[in-house]
Amino acid sequence: MVHTAINIISKPVSELSTQEVARVATLLQRPARGLLAIECADKKGEPAVLRVAPLVDQKPFPTLFWLVHPDICYWLDGLEANGVIAQLQLVVDENVELQQELTHYHHWYIAERWRSATPELIDEIVVLGYRSALDAKGVGGLGDYTRIRCLHTWYGAHLVRSNPVGRWLDDSHGCLLINQKN
Repeated sequence: MVHTAINIISKPVSELSTQEVARVATLLQRPARGLLAIECADKKGEPAVLRVAPLVDQKPFPTLFWLVHPDICYWLDGLEANGVIAQLQLVVDENVELQQELTHYHHWYIAERWRSATPELIDEIVVLGYRSALDAKGVGGLGDYTRIRCLHTWYGAHLVRSNPVGRWLDDSHGCLLINQKN
């Protein structure tokens, strides 16, 4: 069980301190590439979710919201190791309404990815021929909107905007995260 307060801070990379950039690099275990913002942080200021550009090193990067908070990642690692993705997939497979909710969320996520990109970056994506791929890929780079692959990508996105996977995890696995817009 995870108990922590997570706040939406939407702090653009241009406003990050040297210490914040260094902390992100430590959490990633490498320098950040494509970092647009620290989207969420805990009450101590520890980054929880990063916003990442849709093109990194001239390659498509479909994961808009990257979960980096160590406690939350550890919690999700344990759930994945215990077969929770398969359990959730069974729930999704049996529930048409949930499938529709997931599809709707994927569409929001794709639109949000484009809202995050500058006109220059969009032009580069088009020139490199990646527009259609990024138009078709939702959370975690999935094209099949009823499949669950990675709890981390879903939960990172959930901390920014509630989604059905995140709500299911909160309800079924006792996570208590307080998500507040500053």
